[in-house]
Amino acid sequence: MPGHHHPSFAGSPGARRLTLLFLVPAALLTVLGMLLLWPGESLPGARDAEGLTRVMGEVRAVTPLPCAEVPDGDPAPEQNCGTVTVRLSGGQEVTAEIPNGPGAVEVAPGDDVVLLRLLDGEGGESESYSIVDHQRGAELWLLGAAFALAVIAFGRWRGLTALAGLGLTFVVLLLFVVPAILDGRSPVLVAVVGAAAIMLTVLYLTHGFSITTSIAVAGTLASLTITALLSAAATAGTHLSGVADETANFLSITQGEINMRGLLLAGIVIGSLGVLDDVTVTQSATVAELAQANPGYGFRQLYGAATRIGRAHIASVINTIVLAYAGASLPLMLLFAAGETPVGELLTGQLIAQELVRSAVGTIGLITAVPITTALAAYAASRTSVPRPASTSEPRPASSAPPPEDRWAAFADRQDPP
Repeated sequence: MPGHHHPSFAGSPGARRLTLLFLVPAALLTVLGMLLLWPGESLPGARDAEGLTRVMGEVRAVTPLPCAEVPDGDPAPEQNCGTVTVRLSGGQEVTAEIPNGPGAVEVAPGDDVVLLRLLDGEGGESESYSIVDHQRGAELWLLGAAFALAVIAFGRWRGLTALAGLGLTFVVLLLFVVPAILDGRSPVLVAVVGAAAIMLTVLYLTHGFSITTSIAVAGTLASLTITALLSAAATAGTHLSGVADETANFLSITQGEINMRGLLLAGIVIGSLGVLDDVTVTQSATVAELAQANPGYGFRQLYGAATRIGRAHIASVINTIVLAYAGASLPLMLLFAAGETPVGELLTGQLIAQELVRSAVGTIGLITAVPITTALAAYAASRTSVPRPASTSEPRPASSAPPPEDRWAAFADRQDPP
């Protein structure tokens, strides 16, 4: 496609050789790392507690009943009393109590629900049912189909390759990263190798085999290495254990061989990857476009112009990162605020401090990605660019204004010097 090839940069023989010289060793090292860290056993399937079985059904009727009276002086709990008639997938109709408690499932006739069947008595002579959740598989599949159609309608072939890359990302996470960590491998090493596998497959699949993509991958790898080192130093310096909420605490108890601090570091590395590849691909493509539009630009001109674009990009992405982490921690912040917890104690508590470390380390790694990737791309472009053709002998009229691109470049230099 003509809109995506740059003869002065990505299409030169030297650039193709440089791509192969980088791609082959990186791919070999990634494959070797995956072979060494590959889990010995497959990921265990979901298991219910002894005596409990998950079953599916459809609500046929809801029968509210008055709640039992409480003794005088005791506060009356807010609850819904009554029964729910559910037809199981096998055709049997059973009865369960209306769910109660914080976050309880609200049911109505026609709802598809998930129930737990508990065998009571010795030998499982009797059984009881409780509704624990809604079935939402069909709705999620419909939403996923709408998401895929929107991506393909806008991105066309590029959108299709992006969806394929997204699928490969889930394959690497579910078949390698998660089982390897559960198998006792180092979470940091697993995260780094998994991130490299995701980059080498997803970025090349989405953006093609070119020097532009190779530079983006190299910049992402360098920035991820810096992010991993910074996160290790930050978590050790702030004495974070990685056990900050009920989920992490439960995991540390049931899977005692997992290094929880290493798991925290792995989460930071993998979480940073999604934003880093966005920035590195943008910077590498920006330099390629500048080199194509201005063949006479050298390293300094390309680096300066692309860095100005990178600064504007980083300014918006940083806010995105902080808001994403703040949104994830919003319920906890509301809980502390309702309890009138001092701000200093709120921010230095392990759970909030953990998110602050994620935000700070991820932002620093993101900032380093811009100069690293831009410098690599500018160097490659300046080495492969074709010199600007000589100008014609016709002088520009003295009264004419400079071209729009010259006026814009002069304005940018005055506003934000390199």
